[in-house]
Amino acid sequence: MTSTLADSPAAGADTGPGRPGRRPVPVARILHMELVKQFSAWRVRLLLLLCWVGPGLLVFVIDQQSTLPSDTLFGRWMHATGWAGSLVVLGVAGTWVLPLVTSMVAGDVFASEDRLGTWRHLLVTVRSHRRIFAAKALAALTVIVLLVAGLALSGVVGGLLAEGNQPLVGLDGHLLGGGDAAGEVLLAWLCALAPTLALAAVGLLGSIALGRSPMGLLLPMLAALGMQVAQLLPLPVAVRLALPGYAFISWNGLFTDPRQLGPLLIGVGVSALWAVVATTLAYLLFLRRDFTNLNNDGAGRRTLTLGVLPQVALLAASVGVVAVATDSGGSGITQAKVQRSLATAFAHLYRFQQAEMRRPTVSEAQLRTSAACDKSEGLGPQEGPGNDWRCTVTWNVPGYNATAQAVYQLDVSANGRYIADGDGPVQVNGYFLIVDAGQPDPNPLWQLDGNVDLLDG
Repeated sequence: MTSTLADSPAAGADTGPGRPGRRPVPVARILHMELVKQFSAWRVRLLLLLCWVGPGLLVFVIDQQSTLPSDTLFGRWMHATGWAGSLVVLGVAGTWVLPLVTSMVAGDVFASEDRLGTWRHLLVTVRSHRRIFAAKALAALTVIVLLVAGLALSGVVGGLLAEGNQPLVGLDGHLLGGGDAAGEVLLAWLCALAPTLALAAVGLLGSIALGRSPMGLLLPMLAALGMQVAQLLPLPVAVRLALPGYAFISWNGLFTDPRQLGPLLIGVGVSALWAVVATTLAYLLFLRRDFTNLNNDGAGRRTLTLGVLPQVALLAASVGVVAVATDSGGSGITQAKVQRSLATAFAHLYRFQQAEMRRPTVSEAQLRTSAACDKSEGLGPQEGPGNDWRCTVTWNVPGYNATAQAVYQLDVSANGRYIADGDGPVQVNGYFLIVDAGQPDPNPLWQLDGNVDLLDG
């Protein structure tokens, strides 16, 4: 019974009106059976428990500590608002948790039948490769969406219980009220779902092509690791944005004003395209697989022709389209962009600092903030990532006919995110606390996070 014979009327496959043969099993019934299989597995139950309970507990416990994960995006604001905790969870999940989830679920949904030797029983019962593939893919999708929803909601609940619905400070220093923060956090998790589905499709492909081999299970994790390494390299912007994993990073643009939507939309679109292409390739491999040979638990040489080469071609095409559509080149990190971003963030946070110290409200027009930055002390090209950016911020002191300056050391990553460390004066940004009426408060200007739009001309 080859894959062709299994779907033929002679083998009792899908039959039309007037054709003899058994009535095909509905997809809904097969899907129910696959969901029972998924939720019966101990690893899926453990993942559900960890995803729905773990992030909330972790965020709540961290919020009770005096030391925060300030090296993590939004980690320094976990004592200020409950919305920061879910974003910290999202940053960690995009790096490790979501690739692991896709490996454990999608990477095993077909390979489990190879390990148990149940393909013949399943094919005889269902008699339709198409329905089996659809049911297994939908079952994996359902479980993955439940796991992602658990991560998002658990982190939100844990943060709100610990710190409440306080305003969230964005990446350029502007404040988002509780309602706005809730919407942006939800949208960020929805955007992260796109690269998760792309990895899940890669998992389906590996599960079919590699069968019982552990490499099929590890394929999404290896793909995610490869994309993370690539994001650390000094690659051109077009290559960086053409990788489906970039959407795990580009949600940062939702927390600037105005939003940096260009990289985000490209990242989500590329991820969606990869999900469709990888799922289609997995489907074609599944239809062509020979289930009569018990020694053959994979697609053989078709793995290269239908699995690897089309995705390499897709990556090359994506790079070309992004390069032409965005007219982008180089790293996307220039001196002018760094200066503009830091000046904007400083102006927003200076007003926030003044409000904490109960001083008169000032406007950004009154501050007239500007920044002058140089890389490597002005030697070499003034562009690109690195921890050797040094900036001097200048602003007009409200109420006085004078200007003031503050110095920052910047560590700019290849994806545009940077951390600015204050280097004086002490009363402005040189110490992590500000004291007002004997009461110490965190100094928002001591360290600040920012984001350079790689596509902003």
